[in-house]
Amino acid sequence: MPTAISKDGTKIVYEKRGAGPSIILVNGALASREFYGEKDLAEKLEDKFTIIYYDRRGRGDSTDTKPYSREREIEDIEVLLNEVGGRAYLYGCSSGAALALLAAEKFGPENILKLALYEPPYTSDTGEYAEGKKKVNEFIAADNPGDAVAAFLEIAGTPPEALEKMKQSPDWKKMVKLGPTLTYDFEVLGDGAIPEAVVKNIAIPTLALNGGESDSMSETASTLAKLIPFASHKTLKGQSHEVAPEVLAPVLIDFFK
Repeated sequence: MPTAISKDGTKIVYEKRGAGPSIILVNGALASREFYGEKDLAEKLEDKFTIIYYDRRGRGDSTDTKPYSREREIEDIEVLLNEVGGRAYLYGCSSGAALALLAAEKFGPENILKLALYEPPYTSDTGEYAEGKKKVNEFIAADNPGDAVAAFLEIAGTPPEALEKMKQSPDWKKMVKLGPTLTYDFEVLGDGAIPEAVVKNIAIPTLALNGGESDSMSETASTLAKLIPFASHKTLKGQSHEVAPEVLAPVLIDFFK
């Protein structure tokens, strides 16, 4: 499996498929390259693009280096850019969209050709966000990733009956294994508010996306499109936070062409 070495020595395992201009896909919380990641989306895009999707540090087959900082995760994207010649389109989903946003601001149009963001989970209620962050991080500090994952899903709005069903599924152990990386996602999101100082510096054509079933995310995507100088906003009808690859792919193909 291809591996890129980040500046701090962390091994970032990725997959590369397709041909054409490069797109780097950045996944969100409780996801890895093979688990709730971007594999299915990559399959929909590979006929027209070279697709890079990867295990973020601490997930899947990638290694980890302490202490964590979001700057190090941005450096992980930098080494993937180097793997494809230094220039690529960039797509991020959920907390991965927030990470992609930070990377785009750092690397600029010299390295990032266009940026697409699906539902970065920023919020106007930073007090509630801070409480949720504290709760999840306390569970992880106590070496209790299962409760951390459950608390995170509750904060994200998962109904109790759906959460109990998830706990009985074969996927639960995989989610718990990824639980410690939730602290990383919270660090990427900062205080939970849209980082206006960052987004106003982005001089890259940007598409802010949300699903039609994600009411709270529509305002965030619309606000991002207003704040980023060269941005537009699009709502994907019938979609939730878990967007269907077959719906998303044509939108990205049209935007990245």
